[in-house]
Amino acid sequence: MRLKEYYCCKMKILIIQTASIGDVILTTPIMENLHRQFPDAAIDILVKKGNETLFEQHPFLHKVLIWDKKQKKYKNLLRLLFRIRQQRYDLVVNVQRFLSTGFLTAFSRAKITTGFKKNPLSFFFTHRVKHLFDSHLHETDRNLSLISRFVPQPQRGLRLYPSGDDVAFVSRYKTALYITISPASLWFTKQFPKEQWIRFVQQLPSDLTIYFLGGKTDQPLCDEIIRTSGHACSVNLAGRLTLLQSASLMQQAQMNYVNDSAPTHLCSAVNAPVTTVFCSTVPSFGFAPLSEISYIVECEGDLPCRPCGLHGFRKCPQQHFKCGYNININTLTNIFNHDTTS
Repeated sequence: MRLKEYYCCKMKILIIQTASIGDVILTTPIMENLHRQFPDAAIDILVKKGNETLFEQHPFLHKVLIWDKKQKKYKNLLRLLFRIRQQRYDLVVNVQRFLSTGFLTAFSRAKITTGFKKNPLSFFFTHRVKHLFDSHLHETDRNLSLISRFVPQPQRGLRLYPSGDDVAFVSRYKTALYITISPASLWFTKQFPKEQWIRFVQQLPSDLTIYFLGGKTDQPLCDEIIRTSGHACSVNLAGRLTLLQSASLMQQAQMNYVNDSAPTHLCSAVNAPVTTVFCSTVPSFGFAPLSEISYIVECEGDLPCRPCGLHGFRKCPQQHFKCGYNININTLTNIFNHDTTS
């Protein structure tokens, strides 16, 4: 049964992505393209608890289903399956390659299901797609391959929608020229070293406003960078803004400095200027920024140990972390100077 047979009726579509914030943002082109192709469809998304705030007051998203993985994980999974089966979706798009989401997809009772072949239960899906990780595709292109049979020539742009309230809340911080820095990452080897951030901040103008962004757990790191750098116009906003408020603040920044992590994609989703620092990972993995104004910074020269892994590690496998410490701070400073004078 083909999806176009349902084009004239009220289709029901579910997108599944219960991984991290960045992975969820990277699924937004699927939403955008399906909405563009089927404007009357009711599009739902399933995310893990905590990531639902990305879609508050989303203009065309119908429902956000939430999986609480921290408490009664598998009991909640079964509850989700029951709810999904009740909805009788016309299409389920599973962006993940894990058994749990394969279970939801395979037994969803949806008319059409699509997902990657690497999912252990993909043989139950109606459509299976190769996950071409080694082809230097951007992750959004890999994700869009899941709906290419339904949407001709899908477009890759990320998109989030900060509300008027989000814009109003951060307007108090937009009274002068500013940049933002998101210094933290879930993985040590994807995080630009603290000492490097400090050296960079010390080279910036003393009257430049710098907003440090992140979650509550990032507050101590931001505090230490601010204190040690001695930069008087730095403000720690980590844990004080929602994701969409952060995105709105980033949108009007002169530049946003981030790691190869979720803030990169948060910037891309509102077309904010962004400079992404790649330490142990490399842009060819497919997670480079997509903003119109974007820069990539990485260590000069080749390191035989880089990249050491796709997602990073808790510590450097070689115990030296040269991919972070060998990055030239002047590269970041030159980007700031270029963007403030151009």
